[in-house]
Amino acid sequence: MSNENPSLAMFEQFATVARALGHPHRLALIQLMAQGEAPVETLAERAGLAMANASQHLLRLRRAGLAAARKDGQRVCYRLADGAVLDLLAALRRIAERNLAEARQLIEVYFNRRDRLEPLTRRELRRLMRAGGVTVLDVRSPAEFAAGHLPGALNIPLRELERRLKAIPPAQRVVAYCRGPYCVFSYEAVALLRKRGYDARRLEDGFPEWRAARMPVETSGAPARPRG
Repeated sequence: MSNENPSLAMFEQFATVARALGHPHRLALIQLMAQGEAPVETLAERAGLAMANASQHLLRLRRAGLAAARKDGQRVCYRLADGAVLDLLAALRRIAERNLAEARQLIEVYFNRRDRLEPLTRRELRRLMRAGGVTVLDVRSPAEFAAGHLPGALNIPLRELERRLKAIPPAQRVVAYCRGPYCVFSYEAVALLRKRGYDARRLEDGFPEWRAARMPVETSGAPARPRG
């Protein structure tokens, strides 16, 4: 590190973080870690990666200060280093949406064609939850749900949704959420529910953003206070 130009030296540290972000699999792993701490093998499975490949990506994220790890017996568990990492991912998303034609085209072709209705904001959903008469549907995996979820949410993973429709009250509005604003699970869940006659909408983003906004969350055991 050069002592002659401390500004440049700091920019080099920033570049270390930026280089760690420069791979789609590492960004996907950040989103997965935002759901809660998980062992390497679980993160690899959810990301569709080989264990060795996931381990290398996670190590790169840890060295850049974006992830933290701990030993749990023979397993290594990873989590986000702090909440600012999620803010960084959100900033990247906003820049891409506003300034990259390819990103806007992907949003239009894949996401908007599946759901042109405006998603519910967190505040809108909170008001509905307080008033009652809404089913909040979490379509993530049971392990992600157990680590944290919206209060009173019903957990039905997307792959099980069609055969478990009877668990969802047909007269209530359904609001589905998953891992983040572009998690395809919630889009597909809402499309399926609407085909079956449900009044279904999406949450504007996902569980990590809800928790980061200091909204109330629960675990599979006792309710958890908002962080902060």
